[in-house]
Amino acid sequence: MHSGIRHVLLASAALAMFCNAAAAEEEFKVGGVVALSGPYGVIGEAMRKGAELAAEMRGGKVLGAPIVFEWEDSETKPQVAVQKATRLIADGADLLFGEVSSGATIAMMKLAERRKVPLLVTISASDEITGKDKNPYTFRTSNPVDMENRMMAEFAAKDGVKRVYGVVADYAVGREMWESLKAKLKAKGVTIAGEDFPALGNKDYSLIADKVAKSDADGVAMIMTGSDAITFLKQSGQIGLKDKKTVFGTMVMDELMGKAVGEQSYGVNSTLRYHFSHDNPANEKFVAAFKAKYGELPNQFAGEAFDGMSWFLNVVDETGRWDKEAWLEAFRNSTYAESVEGTKRMRPCDNQAEQVGLFGKAVKGSDPLPPVTMEVTYTFEPSALFDACE
Repeated sequence: MHSGIRHVLLASAALAMFCNAAAAEEEFKVGGVVALSGPYGVIGEAMRKGAELAAEMRGGKVLGAPIVFEWEDSETKPQVAVQKATRLIADGADLLFGEVSSGATIAMMKLAERRKVPLLVTISASDEITGKDKNPYTFRTSNPVDMENRMMAEFAAKDGVKRVYGVVADYAVGREMWESLKAKLKAKGVTIAGEDFPALGNKDYSLIADKVAKSDADGVAMIMTGSDAITFLKQSGQIGLKDKKTVFGTMVMDELMGKAVGEQSYGVNSTLRYHFSHDNPANEKFVAAFKAKYGELPNQFAGEAFDGMSWFLNVVDETGRWDKEAWLEAFRNSTYAESVEGTKRMRPCDNQAEQVGLFGKAVKGSDPLPPVTMEVTYTFEPSALFDACE
């Protein structure tokens, strides 16, 4: 090949590479894959609001580039989640955000590792995410199953619950969580009175609620969320289940759920990933901004999404460079003192955030609080919820 032509081709190739690199840095793309329909749709929508507000409150930019969100509905299906995430990565996503369902999250994790794109998890709870399936590209800034179960077992012991009946949504993580919780309850001297596994998306809980009401259990452990928890609480509330037995569960109640369930919410106890009443300057600022933008107080799904997204974007800015591997290394060794939940520390051994745990009870709220408001009854320190990092 003529040397002049070769030089032109090399120069053109270099210019193309430069242009592509420059284009990649013109905006920071977040590919959000969350449930926007079905049983978990209400959760995905809250996550979207929290994540977008995190970008807005920092001026809409990171590393000087505008932050752009593109959202996809996972339909709570792992295969769909991977298909949507694959398309978002092809479109140039710098960060994947999601999912609600742990099964879909674990499927996305494998894609994120293969394509070397960070995945930020702010809700999915399976221990496998930061356990046996962990990888360098996935980070969780919210509670794992083991943390939730430790809080629930401690609550049962403190509240004097002796016999527990489990109502568990029939999917892999639900069953996994229940098996773990049973062991922790038994270690606290609590007996298992019975268990039922209704299908995800079940519409009729009348037979199960009646069976639980007639059992000798004094506590009901709910492992379900979204529309499943709403339906169970409404239907069981009609027969006064919560007035006869202590009803508690993982993320089964907050102000968002209370709005849907109504007066049958009062007295229901739940783990909380986040609560708007947390007393610190960062949370006060977030609550004010969320209320101004959306006309309501933030729920736990929005709060966790905001917190995780804010933390990651702060770390990216602190690196000062457009380098995903640098972002991951910095995030893996970071502490977030400005968390709306106090202080969070990322564990470098498993990419899991170490943090306080909250437990609350639904009570009647007085204006300007929502009619159903969570009263934080217990706060657990990280040392009681996490084993030492190995």
